[in-house]
Amino acid sequence: MIERPGTGGELPLSGDLNSFPVARRVNSFQAVAMDDDMEGGNLGPYQDRPRTFPNMRTKPYTPMIFRLLMRINIRVRLVLLLIGLGAIFYIGARTSPIIVLVFSICIISFLVSIYLYKWVLSKDEGPPEMAQISDAIRDGAEGFFRTQYGTISKMAVLLGLVIFSIYMFRSTNPHQESSGVGRATSAYITVVAFFLGALCSGIAGYVGMWVSVRANVRVSSAARRSAREALQIAVRAGGFSALVVVGMAVVGIAILYATFYVLLEVDTPGAMKVTELPLLLVGYGFGASFVALFAQLGGGIFTKAADVGADLVGKVEQGIPEDDPRNPAVIADLVGDNVGDCAARGADLFESIAAEIISAMILGGTMAKRCKIEDPSGFILFPLVVHSFDLVISSVGIFSIRNTRDSVVLGAIEDPMAILQKGYSVTIVLAVLTFGLSTRWMLYTEEAPSAWMNFALCGLVGIMTAYAFVLITKYYTDYKHEPVRSLALSSATGHGTNIIAGVSLGLESTALPVLVISVSIISAYWLGQTSGLVDESGSPTGGLFGTAVATMGMLSTAAYVLTMDMFGPIADNAGGIVEMSQQPESVREITDLLDAVGNTTKATTKGFAIGSAALASFLLFSAYMDEVASFANVPFNQVDIAIPEVFVGGLLGSMLIFLFSAWACSAVGRTAQEVVNEVRRQFIERPGIMDYKEKPDYSRCVSIVASASLREMIKPGALAIISPIAVGFLFRVLGYYTGQPLLGAKVVCSMLMFATVSGILMALFLNTSGGAWDNAKKYIETGVLGGKGSECHKAAVTGDTVGDPFKDTAGPSLHVLIKMLATITLVMAPIFL
Repeated sequence: MIERPGTGGELPLSGDLNSFPVARRVNSFQAVAMDDDMEGGNLGPYQDRPRTFPNMRTKPYTPMIFRLLMRINIRVRLVLLLIGLGAIFYIGARTSPIIVLVFSICIISFLVSIYLYKWVLSKDEGPPEMAQISDAIRDGAEGFFRTQYGTISKMAVLLGLVIFSIYMFRSTNPHQESSGVGRATSAYITVVAFFLGALCSGIAGYVGMWVSVRANVRVSSAARRSAREALQIAVRAGGFSALVVVGMAVVGIAILYATFYVLLEVDTPGAMKVTELPLLLVGYGFGASFVALFAQLGGGIFTKAADVGADLVGKVEQGIPEDDPRNPAVIADLVGDNVGDCAARGADLFESIAAEIISAMILGGTMAKRCKIEDPSGFILFPLVVHSFDLVISSVGIFSIRNTRDSVVLGAIEDPMAILQKGYSVTIVLAVLTFGLSTRWMLYTEEAPSAWMNFALCGLVGIMTAYAFVLITKYYTDYKHEPVRSLALSSATGHGTNIIAGVSLGLESTALPVLVISVSIISAYWLGQTSGLVDESGSPTGGLFGTAVATMGMLSTAAYVLTMDMFGPIADNAGGIVEMSQQPESVREITDLLDAVGNTTKATTKGFAIGSAALASFLLFSAYMDEVASFANVPFNQVDIAIPEVFVGGLLGSMLIFLFSAWACSAVGRTAQEVVNEVRRQFIERPGIMDYKEKPDYSRCVSIVASASLREMIKPGALAIISPIAVGFLFRVLGYYTGQPLLGAKVVCSMLMFATVSGILMALFLNTSGGAWDNAKKYIETGVLGGKGSECHKAAVTGDTVGDPFKDTAGPSLHVLIKMLATITLVMAPIFL
């Protein structure tokens, strides 16, 4: 026995982590610092060290708005809830019965998500050591979330003031002038929409993180009994987050639309027409994009810097397993899974859906106006109905995954990926049916009686595109298929050949998705053009709306896709808890299987997100051209890239993608270097760590990664926001002096176009190569090619560390960047003229 310094207590020399004395759990209402909990409480005794991240507490973090609500008497809260629901349904009824239906479905989906939340939390947390590790992960995730979103909030307030100032001094278009919507009204509406979008995006991220840090330990505990039970808990936890995120995106836009409709007295004599109303919602999409970008950057830097640091020193240098409790960076790694993969992905998908809905509403209104459709509300509100039904069909898909087997033998259960695919297949079939019914109900018009059938086929194109993306990404990232197995085999000849094979795999993986996107855009556009809808001159006008409908079809199963995505980090965290709590090898085998499947689902979801980003950006690009034409009062249908200034704008757009990716990856690299140095220092200064005689200082690594990620996310984020504004304004001034009044708008249009093309290809390369490297490592860890600890495994770990910033930082941030560029140009369009 050895004496614990400063306490007189004794620590055993045993190599069993569970033999360390565990202190009484700290009451959740005590304001005790997280480091005291980790070093002197829940995680057992430590030597005291200086603290550098005091914001992280054992008291559970709850956002201020929820804390204020909880202080109100329950009866008063109930009355306020009823008044709020009454007000929502009142403005909905004054707007359209369709809005009432959307509100009703969203509320029901929230009730379903509450059931899922209670079901997940009713499961046991396992033995005390599991709960204690989970508490430390939760403390770290909530502490970082609070600090990160505090920083994002300050930047959002500053940007909101800038937007307000720009709108107060910008010109108004003729339609706004005729309807009485002046500069001040337009400024207030845009800023309110921006702040609401940012707030909802932040809540979406919090919900994703909140459930993951509570479900992880329950999945770990269930894995001791049954792989199928563990799978079901992870899926339902992800389903809770998905339903809330999609429901908030839909209900937020619906409330904003209905409120503006009532307050501005839309469609009354002398007031704004309903076809122009969706343009007032662009601020909502910009706010969602803004928060999603910084959440993805900050969370991605956090999770991958910790992961790289833990792997390079722990696995390669010290030869200890992944998530081993002796690794000082292991808690930071597990915290990163929640803030990077859950919180950021929730905000990401929220932004994707919001951008797609708003752009489709704008194009639907524009087409209805050109075609003189008597009741355009069906074309405008169609996206809200589609995503409302998404909540219904995805709920069916989630509940189709049941715990039908209780075997703890790994070979006695079905492949988890096959189970998830069955649920996705159920959702796809229901999506086809509901989409067809929705088009017949919403898009039937006397002007073109058969148009709804063409648009139903556009939706089918979108659904097939989504399914194709899932299959393609699965092929390139699942170790059951040849590409990943070939990548694993390349590790047998060293680290260099592993990197070469991974890069070539990523480059190759861009081909099929681009072909699929190309076919879907052209097919949907052609179906829309031949729908029979024509303008006053007899020219077909349904092409762009057909592409919008295809995008809706692709995102018509978004809630189930997000469920699969959330499954990944929850399973990853569960595996870490199992390893740290020293559970039997059979339990770790189950969580390893779920983790490998989770890597594939995360990769497929990223592929899905890239495809939807391509289509959504195309819609926003078209909406931008319509808005420029509206403000300039001249046609703006095409951009000539043979004009030197316009071509330069395209070059700048492509450069932006590469520079942004470089800064995101280098941010991970710099932060990972700090983690590597800290982990090495602890192994040198505390030699007893390897023999379980001393415990690592986990909180120090968490502190390093948290502070660095908050610092590093600013530069690439600022680049994304400032670049299009600066380029557009600069070329507007140049155009003024050279007699080209629309030069600024044209250059920004070219910049957006080239950035979208380059960004899609770069994101596909980064996401797929990173996912393939990760699963090649997992494949070797199953026992092939020498298994864990072999030279082949070390080479695969090197490839995995190279791919970490690709797939979880730069790649996911890129498809958010693409959509944010489109929304920011849409919001700032008047300053380019």
